[in-house]
Amino acid sequence: MSNNSDESPLYLFDKHFSDKTSMGEEYTPPPLFTEDFFSILGKDRPDRKWMILGPARSGSSFHKDPNATSAWNAVIEGEKYWIMFPNNITPPGVFVSEDQSEVTSPLSIAEWFEGFHKEARKVKDVKEGICRRGEVLYVPSGWWHLVVNLSPALAITENFVPRKHLSRVLSFLKDQPQSVSGFDCEKVKDPYGLFVRRMEEEYPEILEETLKELEGMEGKGRGKWSELAEQARTSRGGFTFNFYCEL
Repeated sequence: MSNNSDESPLYLFDKHFSDKTSMGEEYTPPPLFTEDFFSILGKDRPDRKWMILGPARSGSSFHKDPNATSAWNAVIEGEKYWIMFPNNITPPGVFVSEDQSEVTSPLSIAEWFEGFHKEARKVKDVKEGICRRGEVLYVPSGWWHLVVNLSPALAITENFVPRKHLSRVLSFLKDQPQSVSGFDCEKVKDPYGLFVRRMEEEYPEILEETLKELEGMEGKGRGKWSELAEQARTSRGGFTFNFYCEL
């Protein structure tokens, strides 16, 4: 990290840091971000927290957080530059496949800055800024974001599912199975079905409200979301959509 001249330096994401060290016991999520419906999955939940470490110029090119989750990112040391776009605006220089499973962008963050940064800053609703030690950034579900370390930086981040974006997560798990990630494929064959069953057991009223929201978004009256809600209530043991996992 101290002697690195790479254009795209190594950027370390460690999802096992809390198992290997005491760091996971030394903090609690910020109070605003403690609501997390994925918590009902217990040990079956997908990967959710990482320690992130990298030198200056390292970072992540444009992406959305996995499984339509939201996230918070707390800077422990260093400075991180962020630029973010709402779900309905694709960043300049980024191309997405029709099913949103593939994202194409310049090969390096430096190339994106050279070719598209000025254009991106003119886009309505773009958000950008620098987070420093002790500051926390919130990434809403579905927001595109790029981050680059302005200095050697250490951060902690966690993904979560708040009520506000529960419908987006349910829709993602069902409609984009090819993009679902972070689950143990040996144990969880049907992430969507598992989540719906657990929601029905723990929060049936919230599940019903959320499925109605999705039904309204589709504008199909008593459509597939109502059928799914009814199926979840009547056949908890056999709720499956033949999802697969690529190992």
